[in-house]
Amino acid sequence: MASPRQELLRLLASKSFRLGQFKLSSGGTSDYYIDCRTTTLSGKGARLTGQVVLDEIRHRLWKPKAIGGLTMGADPIVVAVSVASGEVDGFLVRKAEKQHGTGRRIEGFQEKGARVVIVDDVCTTGSSTVQAIEAAREFGFQVVGVLCLVEREEAGGRPNVEKVAAPAPFVSLFTASDVRREHLLQNDETSPGMPAAGSGCEICGKPAVVHSPRIRCEAHKN
Repeated sequence: MASPRQELLRLLASKSFRLGQFKLSSGGTSDYYIDCRTTTLSGKGARLTGQVVLDEIRHRLWKPKAIGGLTMGADPIVVAVSVASGEVDGFLVRKAEKQHGTGRRIEGFQEKGARVVIVDDVCTTGSSTVQAIEAAREFGFQVVGVLCLVEREEAGGRPNVEKVAAPAPFVSLFTASDVRREHLLQNDETSPGMPAAGSGCEICGKPAVVHSPRIRCEAHKN
C-alpha cells in the first residue's frame, strides 16, 4: 500500500503537472507547468496535503502554533493542515495591506511572538515565500520553519529563500523532477521530442523521448 506521501506525489503528477511550452510569472519560459491548486483544492488532495505536511512538521519538531503563507497558493495548504491537526491555527498573508477596515496584511491567527511555519505550493524564484516570511516577522511571529510542496530547482529559488529564512530551515516535500518523473511513469510515452526528466538515451546518451520499456532518444526509440 502506498504511503500518503507517495499518494500525494502521484496525485500531483496526474492532476497538477503538464508538459508543453509555458510562460512563467517570473517572466521566463518552461517546457512544463505545475499548478498545485488542482491537487490541493481537490477532496483527496486536500486530505493528503494536510496529512503529509503535518507529518513533516511533526518529524522536524517545529512545534508551531500556526502555519501560514502568501495568498493564494498557500491558502488550501494552510486550511488542510489546520483541519488535519485540529490544533495548529492558520493565517494568510495578503500581497498588500487592506485599504479599508483594519488595514491588516495578516489575516487569521494573530498571536505575536508565536512559533509559526511558512508554507507555499511551488517555489520557483522564491519571491512569494520570501514575502510571506518578511511579513510574518514584521508582524511579530517567530518563523521556525519554511516548507513548500514542490521546488522548481532549475529556477534557483532555494538560495533566495534560505537567505531570508535563516536560521529557520527551508524544506521542499518534492522537487519538480520528482513530479515529472512520476508523471512520465504514469504515461507510456512523452510527447514527441519531449525529453524524459533528466534522462539520456541508454544507447547514445542523447535526450530521451521515451522511458518505457527502455530509455531511448528519437533515433533509437523503435
